[in-house]
Amino acid sequence: MCLWRLTVLSFVLFSGCAVSDAPRSDAPSGTPTVATGAERLLTEPGLLPSDARVGLIVNHTSVTSNGHLIDVLHQREDITVAALFGPEHGIRGDADAGAPVQDGRDVVTRAPIYSLYGDTRQPTPSMLEGVDLLVFDMQDVGARFYTYISTMGLAMQAAARNNIPFVVLDRPNPLGGELVDGYVLEPGQESFVGMYPIPVQHGMTVGELARMIQGEAWLEDVADLDLRVVPMEGWARSMLWPGTGLAWIAPSPNLPTFEAALLYAGTCFIEATSASEGRGTEAPFLTAGAPWLNAGAVASEIRSHTGQGLSLTTGTITPRSIPGVSTHPKWQDTAINTVHFTVEQPDAVRPLAAGIALLAAFSRQAPDSTFLDIRWMRRLAGTDRLHADLMAGHAPETIMSSWAHEVRAFHTLRAPYLLYD
Repeated sequence: MCLWRLTVLSFVLFSGCAVSDAPRSDAPSGTPTVATGAERLLTEPGLLPSDARVGLIVNHTSVTSNGHLIDVLHQREDITVAALFGPEHGIRGDADAGAPVQDGRDVVTRAPIYSLYGDTRQPTPSMLEGVDLLVFDMQDVGARFYTYISTMGLAMQAAARNNIPFVVLDRPNPLGGELVDGYVLEPGQESFVGMYPIPVQHGMTVGELARMIQGEAWLEDVADLDLRVVPMEGWARSMLWPGTGLAWIAPSPNLPTFEAALLYAGTCFIEATSASEGRGTEAPFLTAGAPWLNAGAVASEIRSHTGQGLSLTTGTITPRSIPGVSTHPKWQDTAINTVHFTVEQPDAVRPLAAGIALLAAFSRQAPDSTFLDIRWMRRLAGTDRLHADLMAGHAPETIMSSWAHEVRAFHTLRAPYLLYD
């Protein structure tokens, strides 16, 4: 295990939640149960070096009880916000999935905004000129193919190569830290939607992942990185998002609710098909369908596979263009037959079970072989095995049992990097 540095902080908890333009599923009242790394950073004197010029890898989720992290740091006389770096969906979180993010300049701080989701996905030496400290603070969703953790790793690598300390302000894994599920990414399958050999649902926070990326040397040159993780206070591995007491801020446009993020780890596989994953509707990743689908038969088939915690309904819906959310959804302006998940007991939901059962049922009804996008399926799964199992008609339980040994090995491998009980 390579060297890492953990900053342990004291914390005075603030009441209330910051306001964001991003949609929320709810806004809990009272004092949050969890103090994020960003909150602790702002309440511990001396953590940031005096007169530091800070580069921030942030988006709209980078909030504290006193406002957005950019604005709070900008108000401090001893800190200069020297550069801002935007991930997929941009600094404000209003760009479509896969849409390039543009460079610019922040109107408040006058700091340059550099895109990390376009032709350049890693800070360059010129972008880092004059930066004394690089800080990462974004809300992840706990699925391997969510690109914020890829952005974090590439930024860690850039910081190491430019001898700049890298600070991760930890935030909760919305899916908790106990359930680990799905294929472990295989060698040769690396991409921006899967850079590390971790399961689909990895059960780690971004701070823990940063430590593991360094300790396992998954990226070149990170061994000597001055990595500093500011941990949360009050978060436990058994805690799903509702237990944090924090308001949900959609980490990307098509995850407007915690429930959508919970199912995303499984239903995202529908993206690799010609069926709709619910973009262009009010419930993306909770809704899936196609014009040719016999939704009633699918619902009857998968009820026995999805486990407890979910209820199923069927219906018909027409995906519409929603600028800034889903400009060109699949089956736009076409009525599709759908299966819809409702989360009844979040802690009883196994997202991969729901997603694999749905995918298998859809595959059996698909009108032709063009239903599956093999390349995208391989990238999301991190293996060719899922496509092969679907073509062989294997039952969902058979598919899911195939990764059990990988998950057991990962539990052992990740243990030294965990920060929370």
